[in-house]
Amino acid sequence: MTLKIAKRGTVAPFIVMDVLRAANMREAQGDDVIHMEVGQPSTGAPKAVLEATQKALFSNKIGYTDALGLPQLRERIARHYSDYYDVSVGENQVVVTTGSSGGFVLSFLAAFEAGDKIGLVSPGYPAYRNILRALGYDAVEIPVGPESHFQPTPEILDQLNVDLDGLIVASPGNPTGSMLSRDELKALCAYCGKNEIRMISDEIYHGITYEGRADTAVEFNNDAIIINSFSKYFSMTGWRLGWMIVPENMVRAIECLAQNLSISAPTLSQFGAIAAFDSMEEAELNVEAYAKNRQMLLNELPKAGFDKLAPSDGAFYIYADVAHLTNNSQEFCQEILSKTGVAITPGVDFDSDRGAHFVRFSYAGHFDRMVEAVKRLQEFMK
Repeated sequence: MTLKIAKRGTVAPFIVMDVLRAANMREAQGDDVIHMEVGQPSTGAPKAVLEATQKALFSNKIGYTDALGLPQLRERIARHYSDYYDVSVGENQVVVTTGSSGGFVLSFLAAFEAGDKIGLVSPGYPAYRNILRALGYDAVEIPVGPESHFQPTPEILDQLNVDLDGLIVASPGNPTGSMLSRDELKALCAYCGKNEIRMISDEIYHGITYEGRADTAVEFNNDAIIINSFSKYFSMTGWRLGWMIVPENMVRAIECLAQNLSISAPTLSQFGAIAAFDSMEEAELNVEAYAKNRQMLLNELPKAGFDKLAPSDGAFYIYADVAHLTNNSQEFCQEILSKTGVAITPGVDFDSDRGAHFVRFSYAGHFDRMVEAVKRLQEFMK
């Protein structure tokens, strides 16, 4: 007799991690690989974060924290909203999470009932869709493209003819790097409020922008759930630490879920993260490096045939339409890795319907490696 395996575990894989595994296997065999597949900053955590972590490691027993996080970290996050956005957020609304991923799980469980319909744009971050489906929700994919700057609009939502219970918004978004303007975000917040749609705003790429600063949805929608992370702007991916800003009437529900699902976020990471907000100058230097990579790629990728590019207003991604080059982006990316050692991600990870005609480049690496990647791609495409 073979025991059953729950269907929730049969969600689609996160293909970028499969690409990373293939790239790492190539490296293990002694071949040179340039990583443009994963959103992994090439820099490490800020110096002040490392120093604070070392101090905590030798002076604190590193036990559990409150399920909502260290009080001093929650206070510092709340102060960040005042300093950076000029928005008032109570520290009692701050929830420290195990990465943004933990925040999504908590927010979905606290906000929605099984079978609820949650909208998300396509192309978009695949884990939204896969987590929702694993938890028993109806993930409603909303196709978007250049005509709406790869973002949802009230008009597009009206045309769905679906009564949404929730909407996930990401600005800057992954994989396109596209952003909502302040007025566009305000209009979406108003639409969600009018139609009783719970907005979940993914703001993990805030700070990494090139065409103006991103706005936070909490300024326009008191019922929105904000998800952010120390991973991207502060280069702390492996520290597995994020945060949420949640409505006051949802705090206790999330606390109870967190107590049972994870007890608390990593304690050592929390001590370090308190110092992250005093390291903005260092983080901004990283953003300057991304900007340099971005401009070089926008100039040079078209010379390799990648000339149909999404806006890339923020984050560290370029999403390219390659329909004129292939009708199978997975095979195309595999061939590029095999023949050039450049690892990029097929669009099928982000768009199950149209992704066969798209690829994503991550430019979070060192400048000289990005230059070498472009040279190899230009040679490959001759």
